[in-house]
Amino acid sequence: MDNQVESIAMQNRARKRIPGGTQLLSKRPEMFAPGQWPGYYSRAKGADTWDLDGNKYIDMSINGIGANVLGFADPDVDTAVRAAIDAGTNCSLNCPEEVELAELLCAMHPWADMVRYARCGGEAMAIAVRIARAHTGRDKIAFCGYHGWHDWYLAANLGDGDMLGDQLLPGLDPAGVPRILAGTALPFHYNKIEELEEVVSKNRDGLAAIVMEPVRDLDPEPGFLERIRRIASEIGAVLVFDEITAAMRLNTGGVHLIYGIKPDMAVFAKAISNGYPMGAIIGRENVMQAAQCTFISSTYWTERIGPVAALATIRKHFRLNVAQHLIDVGKRIQEGWKLAAERTGIALHVSGIPPLSHFSFEYENGQAMVTLFTQMMLERGLLASGRFYATYAHKGFHIEKYLDAVNETFQFIAEAAEKGEVEQNLKGPVAHTGFQRLT
Repeated sequence: MDNQVESIAMQNRARKRIPGGTQLLSKRPEMFAPGQWPGYYSRAKGADTWDLDGNKYIDMSINGIGANVLGFADPDVDTAVRAAIDAGTNCSLNCPEEVELAELLCAMHPWADMVRYARCGGEAMAIAVRIARAHTGRDKIAFCGYHGWHDWYLAANLGDGDMLGDQLLPGLDPAGVPRILAGTALPFHYNKIEELEEVVSKNRDGLAAIVMEPVRDLDPEPGFLERIRRIASEIGAVLVFDEITAAMRLNTGGVHLIYGIKPDMAVFAKAISNGYPMGAIIGRENVMQAAQCTFISSTYWTERIGPVAALATIRKHFRLNVAQHLIDVGKRIQEGWKLAAERTGIALHVSGIPPLSHFSFEYENGQAMVTLFTQMMLERGLLASGRFYATYAHKGFHIEKYLDAVNETFQFIAEAAEKGEVEQNLKGPVAHTGFQRLT
């Protein structure tokens, strides 16, 4: 949309006062369509977002980076939160809802006995790693996937090369991470059990934990998760499933329940509370009790809104079988992408579980093509990129409008690619693909 005076002005103000312009890399306008992505919102409801200039968009992109699984400003969750605010969100005593939520999480995951809380995914993962190290008395972590910004994880990039580049984000600079942590975070790739076995063969007695997402872009190959469970048990390492992204998508709870693999700890955030800050670490009692042997404590982990929002979100998610809706919506989107690509002759790669869908153009200038796609979708009143995270608020008419626009834009992009004119049609720079310092 052309009328983005206030939205662009706010981006310019932000860059002067906030390093990198935003608090979250994934929300940087430069990750979508630099100079065009609105960046800031005035309000959001359901699947709709309004920018600072009053332009209305249907969000067919990241939907709060996957946090708003029910949609923006869900009435049931917000009603519960307002009641918590009226009753007082913090005081010198503890809120009973944290006990109620712990009981619910353990009932949902019968292998788990105890729970600790945080208020975001990255710190929840740091807590899980601290507990695993305290429990085992070991230092090293074997990991697969993306697990946040803390020292324990970025330490993987202290050695030669971009070890985290294949996990999710290329170019993550470990500046500020103590170099003494080099060699403590050891990566392996999903479905590459031989890579984990090699890590174990060299570090058997030093591994505190195996940390991984049970599923992300690919389904586990037969026996992959089972073998990881056996390895962890054999060497006495804690198996930690990072469910921050995958949970509440294919079922109500952790996706590991579907595969029947019981970890020693599992970590939740994002969709667990529909946009309100909340994180949870659940685990077996013998592992979780190690939290009492180390110092893990924070004032704002005791506030009331997070647990109340999580309780309301989980209950509604289960009551309305939200997971099935997310699966159905995601399948329609993925199929729509594939059909549009077939009609226009575009080489397209589609991946991800249906509620967390991704596509990429299989061309040398594929990122420029994605940027052009985002630019053209904005002109049609749609927030869109190469990712689509489904919510309960996405209805049939949203999907139809989106897929009609996908067909139009794919046709234009196919013709531009054939003429070698993709970049000429961009109104700004190509979107970033990973961590990149802004000036």
